[in-house]
Amino acid sequence: MGAVVAERPASPDGRSALSGEKGRCEVDGPRLGGVDDGATLFRRVLGAFPTGVVLITASDEQGPVGLAVSSFTSVSLDPPLVLFCAAHSSDTWLRIRTAGVFAVNVLGEDAAGVCRRFARKDVDRFAGSGYHLGATGAPVLPGVAAHLDCRIEAVHPGGDHAIVVGRVVHLAADEAVLPLVFHGGDYRSLRAV
Repeated sequence: MGAVVAERPASPDGRSALSGEKGRCEVDGPRLGGVDDGATLFRRVLGAFPTGVVLITASDEQGPVGLAVSSFTSVSLDPPLVLFCAAHSSDTWLRIRTAGVFAVNVLGEDAAGVCRRFARKDVDRFAGSGYHLGATGAPVLPGVAAHLDCRIEAVHPGGDHAIVVGRVVHLAADEAVLPLVFHGGDYRSLRAV
């Protein structure tokens, strides 16, 4: 596959050439699946990178709340810090931010249906889940590969998302549970090669 190149660099107002408004992203060589919209191409190219899938959960006076994210990573060992990204437009993120604490639930490979449910807005995301409250009071779902209870340490701007840094206060893993992986726009299993 050819390299991705932008027709024009970012504009002085900071808009990316990938936005589709100020410029167009192209593939040097054959087009990527016929895609010519910069934002779509950006998502497609990033989809070549496999990620784990986590649910970020919290509790507030309205009850449990959670969202599915694939933008999760470790930041630091000392102190133990992790980060995830959440869309500014997400009402769920606003509730998690207000709670000040959250749990990272690393989904197991059999939890694609759970993840799909958490990606929807019109359902009770926790119905029948059998969750328990972790060390911070945030929901921890059963059958996860791992979970980390965190306090929000910092929130940084990141375009149309917030970059949320959390300090880990408790963690556990079940090494018998293989993680769910997201790659190429679909859920997949992790296998050793």
